[in-house]
Amino acid sequence: MDVLITPQIEQLLKIALEEDIGAGDITTLSTVAREASGVGRFRAKRDCVVAGLFLLEKIFSLLDAAVKVRPLSRDGDRVAKGTVVAEARGPVRALLMGERTALNFLQRLSGTATLARHFVDAVKEFPCKIIDTRKTTPGLRTLEKYAVRMGGATNHRLGLYDAAIVKDNHIAASGSIAKAVEEIRRQSPFMARIEVECANIEQVEEALAARADVIMLDNMTTKEMAEAVKFIGKRAWVEASGGITLERVREVAQAGVDFISIGALTHSAPAVDFNMKIATLGESHG
Repeated sequence: MDVLITPQIEQLLKIALEEDIGAGDITTLSTVAREASGVGRFRAKRDCVVAGLFLLEKIFSLLDAAVKVRPLSRDGDRVAKGTVVAEARGPVRALLMGERTALNFLQRLSGTATLARHFVDAVKEFPCKIIDTRKTTPGLRTLEKYAVRMGGATNHRLGLYDAAIVKDNHIAASGSIAKAVEEIRRQSPFMARIEVECANIEQVEEALAARADVIMLDNMTTKEMAEAVKFIGKRAWVEASGGITLERVREVAQAGVDFISIGALTHSAPAVDFNMKIATLGESHG
């Protein structure tokens, strides 16, 4: 499994269940017998890349240990509309009470994985990587970045603690790119990479002179990117960022950058619709 159920993720799942169920599921507790058992089938309602299946077992086990989940696909698989990607078998009350929470995570993460795959496919002929950003839903970063990987893209830094990126506000606060990079090198771990956000070729020149490891070309035109890539000449890695859409990503890749960062992978990915239909044991499961 690419992501383990950490204590933080388990707590997140508990919060999501509590948010939905509260003091109790009025409808289910009133209409479903305690002893009723069934099987719930999770079905994709459109073509997608599935992600989040590994959460289902934990979600239902938090409600009732008797529920057993059987994945029928793997996270990262492309699945067609109508595909049953997992089954949950056990007490119907638990299946119904966990249904919406399970679907919410599955739909959101699959949406991110699917969008990531679209971007990856668009630039597959080029030696560049699609990467994500920190523009994630608060509390869901680990899961959303997991979904990005399931879509075939690559994670950028996880947080402020695992890489240094000098942005415009850092430059303004320190006085220059050179001073900002110098201070980071003096105070950060030896292996930490330093990236500098550049809005124009003058800043690219300054970042190179400061020996930045990665130069981010921020909101540049494709022509400006190509000129910057030529100027940098493999002396640093080059990342393109800002306003990059599916319609534009291929021409950005053609400019010769090493990475293309896309915030939309996590902040604007449309959810993929799934449903869960329950059949009581003894009924036809076709």
